Amino acid sequence: MENLREKHWHQHPLEDIEQLLETNVSQGLDRLAIEERKRLYGINRLTPQKGQSPFVLFLLQFNQPLVYILLVAAIVTFLLQEYVDSGVIFGVILVNAIVGFVQESKALKAIEALAKSMEGSANVIRGGKKIAISASELVLGDIVLLQSGDKVPADLRLIQCRELQIDESALTGESVASQKNLAPLTLETPLADRDNMAYSSTLVTYGTAKGVVVEIGDGTEIGQINTLIANATTMATPLTKKISEFSEFLLKIILILAGLTFVIGWLHGQPLLETFMAAVALAVGAIPEGLPAAMSIMLAIGVNKMAARNAIIRKMPAVETLGSTTIICSDKTGTLTQNQMTVQQLFSGQNHYQITGVGYAPVGQIQFKEHPFTAHGNSALLETLKAGLLCNDSRLIEQDLQWKIDGDPTEAALISSALKADLNLSELEKALPRIDTLPFESQHQYMATLHNTNHQPDGQSIIYVKGSVESIVKRSLNALDSDNTIIPLDVDSIHKEIDLMASNGLRVLAFAKKLVSSDMSTVSHSDLESGLTFLGLQAMMDPPREEAISAVKACQKAGIQVKMITGDHVKTAAAIAKQIGLKGAAENTQYAYSGHALAELTDEQLVEVAVNSAVFARVSPEQKLRLVEALQSKGHVVAMTGDGVNDAPALKQADIGIAMGLGGTEVAKEAADMILTNDNFATIEAAVEEGRSVFDNLVKFITWTLPTNAGEGLVIMTAIIFGLTLPITPVQILWINMSTALLLGLMLAFEKSEPGLMNRPPRKPNSPIIDKELMIRIVTVSTLLLAGAYGLFTWAIQAGQSIETARTLAVNIFVFGEMFYLFNCRSLQFSMFKIGFFSNPWLLAGVTTMAAIQVFFTHSPTMNTLFGSAPLTLSQWGMVLLGGLIIYTVVDIEKRIRASFK
Repeated sequence: MENLREKHWHQHPLEDIEQLLETNVSQGLDRLAIEERKRLYGINRLTPQKGQSPFVLFLLQFNQPLVYILLVAAIVTFLLQEYVDSGVIFGVILVNAIVGFVQESKALKAIEALAKSMEGSANVIRGGKKIAISASELVLGDIVLLQSGDKVPADLRLIQCRELQIDESALTGESVASQKNLAPLTLETPLADRDNMAYSSTLVTYGTAKGVVVEIGDGTEIGQINTLIANATTMATPLTKKISEFSEFLLKIILILAGLTFVIGWLHGQPLLETFMAAVALAVGAIPEGLPAAMSIMLAIGVNKMAARNAIIRKMPAVETLGSTTIICSDKTGTLTQNQMTVQQLFSGQNHYQITGVGYAPVGQIQFKEHPFTAHGNSALLETLKAGLLCNDSRLIEQDLQWKIDGDPTEAALISSALKADLNLSELEKALPRIDTLPFESQHQYMATLHNTNHQPDGQSIIYVKGSVESIVKRSLNALDSDNTIIPLDVDSIHKEIDLMASNGLRVLAFAKKLVSSDMSTVSHSDLESGLTFLGLQAMMDPPREEAISAVKACQKAGIQVKMITGDHVKTAAAIAKQIGLKGAAENTQYAYSGHALAELTDEQLVEVAVNSAVFARVSPEQKLRLVEALQSKGHVVAMTGDGVNDAPALKQADIGIAMGLGGTEVAKEAADMILTNDNFATIEAAVEEGRSVFDNLVKFITWTLPTNAGEGLVIMTAIIFGLTLPITPVQILWINMSTALLLGLMLAFEKSEPGLMNRPPRKPNSPIIDKELMIRIVTVSTLLLAGAYGLFTWAIQAGQSIETARTLAVNIFVFGEMFYLFNCRSLQFSMFKIGFFSNPWLLAGVTTMAAIQVFFTHSPTMNTLFGSAPLTLSQWGMVLLGGLIIYTVVDIEKRIRASFK
């Protein structure tokens, strides 16, 4: 049997299809042919992709430098017989691994969702009989019957259709249902324009059809998307990259210093065991045990804050990734726009009108020259609105304080515009009952309804017609004027008005009527070939969200480019993009590109276009993926929104994929890192702000915790180099690190966003997590802690105090030095008084608790025994507090000096 899969089916005429697929369009396939094709081509089901086993996936959670450091810390504390501390560190590692394991394998879940979307049944003709079978049983050449409400079970070449409309938004991104016909197309016709094809998993919204199966399973368009999802690279987030680089650097430094400490001690002739334990103490002191836990908790807090702002995070590092975003690629329909078609302009009786209000809610008014206008003052306008209301098969329903539609979005917009003019549908239906309908057909481009009436001269009936401008104008003989008189048809003024409306991205429908004999009971196309009276135009669009306009402006002010990637037409997309305020990166660059134009570009040209242009319309899933990859190749951190099956590969490839919670498919949600519960672009802007705040707080924590680790390491090294007694023991170091990280450092996670957060440009992806200024601050505080600890330790020894008292002073100078320094770290730029001393009650509670626990550590006999501490006098406590105050003052002066130079 000839390979049936190597054909571009949309380009072949109907008479060739039957022969090429070796089938019979009237009888269908026989049993032998079905079995043979199942053997050759398999069944209509997506092939599951082989992924890593759960055990391997779990083990990979430990394959991180920071976890290596923690494992070393856990092993060292275990060897020191500090089993509780070792258990705590092991617990942190295990929790982190479990959280990461649960949130992995997006690609596998996305493919499972795709497989589910393929399930269902199909009505087919086999052996001359119409039967229902499982969609998975379809084979190439099967004859499938479609009707309104069906999900298309495989890729079909249509061979018969009647008024067929298919919602292909999940596959192409096109917001308006596709009108289908049988005419062959050129080879280059893009997916969204293949009107003679019906694709798997799309939905029939109107009409009936017969089609022959040309692709099944992995060979379908949705199957190819399955392959793209499986092959898409999961990008490391900026946070994981930076933490990994920082951890590797820290690991090397710690190992070098620990080794150096051991060698120096050995050269000084100190006992090997004592020298080894000192090196271990240095490693324990220098390892920031609290960092992984702090990072996880801060991200988790960010997740909760975002959930309150309608953004659900599926993978925690995505919180910070949003803060690093340099480009947002957004879908148009429902994200930047209302996803509710709205009539905005009217033309009737030689006058132009505006209509206010957005969405399906019939709230608004007709305006003429910016003043309210009643439709009853213009007969032509009133008839135009009547035609839109009566020549209509949809319904507008108020449910749970929201207006929803039953039917076509375009027809719903016409109902809303009529209701805004105070027309009453039930009264009109009684006065003008419908007696026949001529449904919309793509070859005629209009719909007509016949209405009976007793109010017309001679008891005539009325035919109302709506459709494309071309189809209505060419059938019109004259026009209705505002005073209800018949006037000559002015085609030029109509087309001038249409051009004006189209330039604003509006979709234009024309309306007409014809008076016929009251004896007429049916309406046919021959009745409408000529003699219509032109009534007017209604121009509509899916209007931009007001909050999206301000959110886009805020993103641009924050240095983030916003680009539109949509399945809509180029002119419509560009017009809406300009209304929203989208800008290209370069003035002399083409503003908008179609998918067809993108296909002609080389990889190098695509990179330049992707960076500089603002709108990409009618693009395929592969092109969306290429656009994301092109932007990433220039070092951009890319956030990508989407709601359809066609968006899933690009969502997975993006640094952060954002799916729509209301209108999104399960496939898109499974491939995404974040889900918007309100499908609103403004939520993305809020999430970006929250992401920046999370990263700020994480940097604050690292800036706060590193001086402690560095100071402890320096204390150990100084003791070894100069042959001095250790001022702090390894177990005391663990006490300092674990207690302060939990009660002090983590409280920084509750800091609110700093002033001007969204006025900053995005962080450069290759910038270090700690910049030069902060590194100088860390070194300064580390040195002050070293000096304070050794100063008080030496003073106590010389004053004849016990070694326990001296060490307790050194421990407290670290704890209270960190406590005072914590107030410096509440803002990396401003004084704590500028951001509000009481603005973070969690931090104040943590400081109070830490102070109480440290008093307990110092004065409790039990703690004295466990940790080798000793009680202090009031004067000694005063020295400790003075040391902390000095650290705060020095850092505050340093911040003020830096601010004066900016």
